[in-house]
Amino acid sequence: MTTPTVNLEQLCPEKSGLKRDMKSRHLMMISIGGTIGTGLFMGSGQVISQAGPFGAILAFLFGGFVMYLALLCLGELAVAMPVAGSFQSYASRFISPGVGFTVGWLYWINWAVCIAADFTAAGIIMTGWFPQVAVWVWCVIFGVILALLNLISVKVYGETEFWFASIKVAAIVGFIIAGAGLMFGFAGREGAIGFTNFATGDGIFPNGGWAVFLTMVTVVYSFQGSELVGIAAGECENPGENVPRVIKGIALRIVLFYVLAIIVLAATIPFKEAGVLESPFAHVFGRIGIPVAQDIMSFVVLTSALSAGNSALYVCSRLLWSMSKDHQAPGWLSKLNSRGVPFYGVLMTLALAALSLLTSAFAADTVYLWLMSSVGLTGCLIWIVIAWCQINFRKNFLQLGGKLEQLIFKTPFYPIVPAIAVLLNAGIIISLYFDESQQIVLYTGIPVIAFIYLYYLFVHSKKEEKIKEVV
Repeated sequence: MTTPTVNLEQLCPEKSGLKRDMKSRHLMMISIGGTIGTGLFMGSGQVISQAGPFGAILAFLFGGFVMYLALLCLGELAVAMPVAGSFQSYASRFISPGVGFTVGWLYWINWAVCIAADFTAAGIIMTGWFPQVAVWVWCVIFGVILALLNLISVKVYGETEFWFASIKVAAIVGFIIAGAGLMFGFAGREGAIGFTNFATGDGIFPNGGWAVFLTMVTVVYSFQGSELVGIAAGECENPGENVPRVIKGIALRIVLFYVLAIIVLAATIPFKEAGVLESPFAHVFGRIGIPVAQDIMSFVVLTSALSAGNSALYVCSRLLWSMSKDHQAPGWLSKLNSRGVPFYGVLMTLALAALSLLTSAFAADTVYLWLMSSVGLTGCLIWIVIAWCQINFRKNFLQLGGKLEQLIFKTPFYPIVPAIAVLLNAGIIISLYFDESQQIVLYTGIPVIAFIYLYYLFVHSKKEEKIKEVV
């Protein structure tokens, strides 16, 4: 007698309404676009200056490894249960509704605030070209454009993000080729630089191994966004076929782009100078004789900021829609327009982004600082929750009589991979305490997380009970 297979739909039911119009190439570029942002283009020099050339490469390899562990866990969940809420829905089902509620709202706040930061960055770049136009005007223009792109259809959003991300990828590939030319004497007039800048004279870790450890916090944050593939899986064509392909390919591509770019930067810029350069990428392009290097990188960073804002708006609207379906957000957020897009979710996200912009203008040292710092924990917490959900899902699945052959994508070396993912991310969070510049992330983030969870426990859950009693 054969054991009946488990109906995965029953474990975490798909929420009907959204359209599966996204192709695998969209899925791949959405995740790459959400991960590769201004942190690489503008902040990589700081990591090199703190950790040294070898330390920076080691830190980015470590960050890529942690990201890959989280994606392996997410892969099993997203392929088995491709729902738009992704880890928020998984957390509600496989950990607790309170954790799902907290994770969902925290992630939404995180990305909505990031939209404000992206619009500001894009506006500042535009004022460099058009100084007569104020930053806030550009923020409004970009907000309207991205809102329209998201409201038309998921296919239009996916196509737009594909090209946004493609520009970033092309810029990184071009930079790696140009930097290699500078290193080996094929470009510029400096002759072959080689790896002479790796010989710092102060050992492998010029500022000590502890400095490398502390930079890993920044590095791991720069890899955040790869988990967007989980949310986008809810609107992907043939998720059983496309999601595994994307999960397997995305980590390699992202790590390759980051590590090769860092190798080139570390080889072409002395580590003591890297931290004071506003745009290390533009600096390298300029040295090989490209006259408009600064404008080229400004355009790339502009595209990067708009790409991140575009992805954030998409993720936030889908997250609110999913939470509304789970009765963890107001019911009106579950309404879709005629093209299957959560209209009110897009507008509510833009509203919070606009409030964040106001706080950045009028309360940058208080309210805005609290908002930005409180979401600093979100990335590592999400990766911990994903790994935790995978452990509980596999356990639940097997207890119900499921067979591993039924899973199209399986997290390898279970439960070692998710356990290591939890431990490493927890270690990164703890390390924030030892970096004075990052301590505010803990001091503001933990109270915000506690507030959301306690609100669910003492307010929202009581409302849910009353609704159930009425029904």
